Amino acid sequence: MAAAAAGEAEEAAAVCCALSLSQPPGSPAEPRSCSGVILSRRPALVLCHAAVFAPFLRDGPAAWGRTRGLQPDSLKPGLRLLVLHRQAGGLRQLEARLLGLVPCRPFQQALARAFGPGERWRFGGEASGDEGQALHWFAWLRVPGLDTPEGRWTARVGASCLRKGEGLVACGSPFGALCPDLFLNTLSRGVVSNLAGEENALLLTDARCLPGTEGGGAFLPSPSGPRLVAVIAASFCWKGAEWVGLTLLCSLAAILQSSASLLEEVGVVVPPVPGGLAAVRAGSGQDPLGWVALVECGAAWGSGVLLA
Repeated sequence: MAAAAAGEAEEAAAVCCALSLSQPPGSPAEPRSCSGVILSRRPALVLCHAAVFAPFLRDGPAAWGRTRGLQPDSLKPGLRLLVLHRQAGGLRQLEARLLGLVPCRPFQQALARAFGPGERWRFGGEASGDEGQALHWFAWLRVPGLDTPEGRWTARVGASCLRKGEGLVACGSPFGALCPDLFLNTLSRGVVSNLAGEENALLLTDARCLPGTEGGGAFLPSPSGPRLVAVIAASFCWKGAEWVGLTLLCSLAAILQSSASLLEEVGVVVPPVPGGLAAVRAGSGQDPLGWVALVECGAAWGSGVLLA
């Protein structure tokens, strides 16, 4: 079992990477970085979270309020994109170009229902509200250096099959492109802590994810190998002054659904999820939801367990 788990971990890490963004020397915006996941090898496509692009938007934070995707010319000129990927020969640094930024509507709707605007929620490490505005945005990159003749799409599964308590493997690079020799494609295990939204567009997990892992992948273990099921959207969040030790994930299926127009424009055909993968069953065991109750007393609250 240990060997199988190690093999799954290697497979998950093989499709993950880190992304760095920088402008020419002297530009006011500092370099930024995050994690990413390789979805296809022919053509080579990398998906990551879009918040990392915030300092480089021509229109600033107002761009996140748009209902449609953003084209590459929405960014300031001179931006250089690099993808860091570990292969057998060592660490490679590859040029990438942006295909577009897209908002994920099912994820946004689930966030709006779960996190009220007047409840002082804050996501990521930023003190401003810009991070929250970009929470439902994702970026597609074309990386020719990752093309392989026999390339195919990364094995994936829809989030609608998930149940609370199932195991997940999260893979991302803490602090992004900082010290990749140590942090690139770091693995963490956890469970599906909760689910919300249309076809489980929003997932919570207790897998440990540090800042910079945004854009990394969450994988569902299976006998035939790990299946990519979601993308890390926020490594942690705060409600007022209280830290919430759970990571927010966005369903990959929801991102692909919202990205259909962009991918069609650039000539990318997304193969359907095979029926066998879509039917992956949840782990056995009773859902504890029926045995837990919310207890409120005035402005205070807590949890309770039904004993009989």
